[in-house]
Amino acid sequence: MASPIVPVSIIAPGFYGLNLQDSPVDLDQKYALEATNCVIDKSGRIGARKGWAKSHATLAATGTSDFQCIHESITTTGTSTIVGAANNKLFKLSGSTLSELTYGGGGTTPTITDDNWQAVSINGAVIFFQRGYDPLVFDPSVSTTTYKRVNEHGSYAGTIAKGHCALSAFGRIWIADTDTDGQTLTYSDLLSYMVYTGGTSGTLNIAQVWPNGADKIMALGEFNGKLIIFGKTQIVIYKGPEDPSTMSLDDTISNVGCIARDTVQNIGSDLLFLSHGGVAALSRTIQEKSAPLRTISRNVNDTLIAYVDNEATQAKIRGGYSPKEQMYVMALPTSKICFYFDLRAMLPDGSARAARWTGINPRSFYSALDGTFYLGKAGYICEYSTYNDNTAAYYMRWASAWIDFGNPIQHSILKKIMATLIGANNQVITFRYGFDYISNSRSQSATFIGTAGVAEYGTSEYSNSEYSSGISTGVVSINPGGEGQVIQVGLEIQIDGDMISVQRVDVFTKNGRI
Repeated sequence: MASPIVPVSIIAPGFYGLNLQDSPVDLDQKYALEATNCVIDKSGRIGARKGWAKSHATLAATGTSDFQCIHESITTTGTSTIVGAANNKLFKLSGSTLSELTYGGGGTTPTITDDNWQAVSINGAVIFFQRGYDPLVFDPSVSTTTYKRVNEHGSYAGTIAKGHCALSAFGRIWIADTDTDGQTLTYSDLLSYMVYTGGTSGTLNIAQVWPNGADKIMALGEFNGKLIIFGKTQIVIYKGPEDPSTMSLDDTISNVGCIARDTVQNIGSDLLFLSHGGVAALSRTIQEKSAPLRTISRNVNDTLIAYVDNEATQAKIRGGYSPKEQMYVMALPTSKICFYFDLRAMLPDGSARAARWTGINPRSFYSALDGTFYLGKAGYICEYSTYNDNTAAYYMRWASAWIDFGNPIQHSILKKIMATLIGANNQVITFRYGFDYISNSRSQSATFIGTAGVAEYGTSEYSNSEYSSGISTGVVSINPGGEGQVIQVGLEIQIDGDMISVQRVDVFTKNGRI
């Protein structure tokens, strides 16, 4: 008598994201053992990330230096201007035109040798900070084509710190981490980025406040109306920063801090940052400061930390948050890899669903008021959009956890793999499968021919021009063969202008020898 077919259905494959942390032997099938160039779409399916497109046709003046800083100026009348730093210069993006900002102060043109600026804005002006440099300001209410030193402003008073980290919050500018002082916080007068003496301006030295001995200020943040001061291994929190003369110490946290200034991102409901232990959330850190730290990067933590330790300059690790895409992305420039974290809904253990991105390699991020998510690339300010990396195709890869079909001592003969997909029609799908913990040892391709998709909830999810080549839904399958005690299946799909998501994967086997 022939053995019956044994089906296993993986509904919403990779719904829990990438898991490189737990043992693959008995991992929940909702996790993925590979999720490369993937996101979790708004319907909970694993799908392809978007790519990048140039925001302007012309190369940044004189070269292909990376845009390591992008920011937005929004004037009191609502006019938006994107500004950036690359090639030791400052630029502005107006529509699709990139132009260099020239020096318009009254002294010697600043000598700039690095683009590792942090930009903050107040009253439409954007102020650039970098350790050892005079802070620079672009104020479109004064000039739309030039910048100057803050200390060249007509109302300049006091001494502005040449700090490396800055924050615009509570109506003033906060600055820290100079060449000679990593303990003192300098703050401007109210609504006056150029006034640092008199009024409500001042300084705060926290050398004696660190809960666990000496540290240095690495980054600044604002959360729930409180001023957050990140050390490298500690965090200090002040309440009442609206009036610095009466603000007071609210909390301190030991043994966790921020190791990369530009990974600090306010996501509205929390403040994310890169610590020695992974990507942490401030609210969770406060709740669990007496317990072992649990991070949102828990499921990829050892791998992520290995990449972080490999970085030539950890200070140039960047983090970006897109409210529109509901994601936090961290770019590691030495390794040329990004870690993606979906923020729509956390997993039960408080971690975020994760994936790895390759090929895209941004050097900075910025989410503009209109929802555009900007990426800094070599010579270009770019947008996270379309499904090409500029004009190049890239590959999305997913692989399941290992499947033992409920009987780990019996071989299973692989008869068929079916994938239900939503995405571009006439798409070549490469199925990958392996046996007994030898991942993706075999492959077979088939062409996905779907039918016109049905709109979700009565409204087409992909009705805009970004998906104009047509969205299909359907099933593609192969009859692979081979056998083993445990089986892994995966998909590799070339992304070239069109999205694709995986709705489910069905695996069919017959019982073989014991």
